This record gives sequence, C-alpha cells and structure tokens, in this order.
Amino acid sequence: MKISKAIGLTAAALLIGQLAAAQSPAPQAAPPPEIKVVATRLGGNVYGIDGQGGRMAALVGPDGVFLVDSQFPAVTEKIVAAVKELSPAPLRFLVNTHVHGDHTGGNENFAKLGVTILGRPNLRNEQLKPRPAPGNGQVPPVAPPGALPVVLYDSPTTVYLDGETVRLIPLPPAHTDGDTAVKFEQADVLMTGDVYRSAGFPAAAVTNGGSVLGTIDALTQLVALAGPNTKVVPGHGPVADRAALVFHRDMAVTVRDRVAKALQEGKSAADIRASKPTADFEQKVGGPANFIGQFVDGLIAELSARR
Repeated sequence: MKISKAIGLTAAALLIGQLAAAQSPAPQAAPPPEIKVVATRLGGNVYGIDGQGGRMAALVGPDGVFLVDSQFPAVTEKIVAAVKELSPAPLRFLVNTHVHGDHTGGNENFAKLGVTILGRPNLRNEQLKPRPAPGNGQVPPVAPPGALPVVLYDSPTTVYLDGETVRLIPLPPAHTDGDTAVKFEQADVLMTGDVYRSAGFPAAAVTNGGSVLGTIDALTQLVALAGPNTKVVPGHGPVADRAALVFHRDMAVTVRDRVAKALQEGKSAADIRASKPTADFEQKVGGPANFIGQFVDGLIAELSARR
C-alpha cells in the first residue's frame, strides 16, 4: 500500500512538471547579429565599403557611381543606401575582381538597378560552368543571366568617370584564373581582390584555375602598380600600403625558394612540411591557420610539376 501511494505521488509530480513545461514559453534563439555596411573614404572620391563579403569600393561623382565587387545579395539594399548617402548620382558600372560569391553574389541585384557589369571572360565562364569551391568542394549553382558581366575584357582597360581614371588590370592566374586589379589613378587607390590579403598567406583557389606561383607573379605586378602613397586595398584584411605589399610578395618568394631548394635536395613533401618553411613569417602574416598548409602544399605541388 505504501509503495503504490509513492508511485502515485511520483506520477502526479511528473504530470505536473510536464504540464508546467508545456505551458512555459520555449526558449527563444538569439537573433542573428545585424549586418552593418560602412563606407570609408580611401582617397579622392573613392570609398571602401565593408559589409558582408569581400571589401567593395565605390567611386562617386556627378557622372555616376562605379563599383568594385558586389558582396553577398543580402546586403545589396544596405550598400545602395550607403552609396546614396555619398552621392545621389545613379549607379552605372560594377567590375568583379574575381568569381567567388562574396564578391559577385549581389551582381544580379545591381543589374536589376540598371548597373552595367564588367568582368573577364574566365570569370563569366566560371559563373556559367561552376567548378567546385575551394575548401568545401561544393559546386555553386549556375549564375542567373543578370549576374553575368556584359562587358568583357582580357587586356588592360580604362574607364574615365567623375574626373577619375579607372584602370582595370587583368592578372595572371593567381587567386583564380579571372582576377582583376583596379587602380584609381587620381585617388591613388589600388584594389587587389583576393590576390592579396593583408592578413593571411597567399590563397590560390586551384579549383578555380588559381596558382600559388601565379599569385607570386601577380603580387609582383601589384607592387609595380603601387606608388609610395598608394592605398592598397585587399579583398580581406586591413587597408595597407606599398611597403606591406612588398613584404607580402618578398615573404612568398622566400618561402617559394626554400621549398624549391628542399625539393632539389630530394626531400619529401612530408619532410618539407615538417621543416615549417613559413615559421618565421607566421606571426606577422597572421590570418587563417589553414592558409599556411595550403600555401606550402601548393608550392610543393606546382614546383614538383615543373621539375
């Protein structure tokens, strides 16, 4: 009799607890942080735009707005609002520095606003026939027609707008096989896309036709484009200067030469990795740790293929 009573009390307690839980509101997930879009003057009438994705730029003036890259589609409205605060002029042109979605994702949105998109043929081809993305290996969807560049170039091209000389400089296969650097001559601003990241070792997206050795060649080309007072604006990381760009190129050349020497001495890939050829640069270069291994492995693969 006592046992039955105890069981009954326990069951009643459980039932009361279940009823209370059912009546209590479920815990709410924290809302995602708000994405802010910030425009910062780089020089002249050129502004850097940070939001969601790789850094953009906007040249503003009475002739219209010229954009570099488009970030992700979710922030297009905020980007447009930020640009309108700088100038009421219409959005006219947009050039993509390379194909990755954090630089091209907003293309279609801008095209619907009447913006003319420029890019390299390889970039357009990548959008139409996507290859596996670096890192996760997933194949992006085919880009909608509105996201594609309609003005194509594969040699140096110049746009004159708002009293500015905008030079579009095709680079050798580096981060991808469709990279472009953009130089605003009067403002003395150089946009590098992801060929140069001011925090992190060179990252070549081999699945998109990129090359580590090509990246070093492209960095040398960027150094030649930069003057003593040039604002060097990477796709990711703090805005830098020519000295920082030279350091980055020289670091890449030094590591390349160390790997090449080790291969000539007959050392294996495992031996080269174990020797840590980037060790004395890692603290200053910073950036994602996985970029280190990718950089060294890319050098080993490409230098081995050239032997």
